[in-house]
Amino acid sequence: MLTRDAILAADDLPRELVAVPEWGGDVYVRTMTGVGRDAFEQAVTDARGKGERVNIAGLKALLVTLTVCDESGAALFGPEDAEALNAKSAAAIDHLYQVASRLNALTPADAEELVGN
Repeated sequence: MLTRDAILAADDLPRELVAVPEWGGDVYVRTMTGVGRDAFEQAVTDARGKGERVNIAGLKALLVTLTVCDESGAALFGPEDAEALNAKSAAAIDHLYQVASRLNALTPADAEELVGN
């Protein structure tokens, strides 16, 4: 039986090394923490609740900021970096978004539901 300490000590954020030729190297992409997933879903909900058109490209960059990490799993970006990251290569952002979506079990149907299409 798992204990509280065993659960909290578990390395449960698997990561995958991803080549990003547009940036000249590799980064790790990992599964989101519960806090990160909440922030991602909240960003979509807030925009939709204000009647604004949800910017999918901005959401891709946000997901990248929440999932790109170093070898130890520490985040390389914070949510405040999403706008600057969104100014980078669309191909790089889209590739990392696809990997992050797969690792975090975000399906196209999930994205449509979040955006409200």
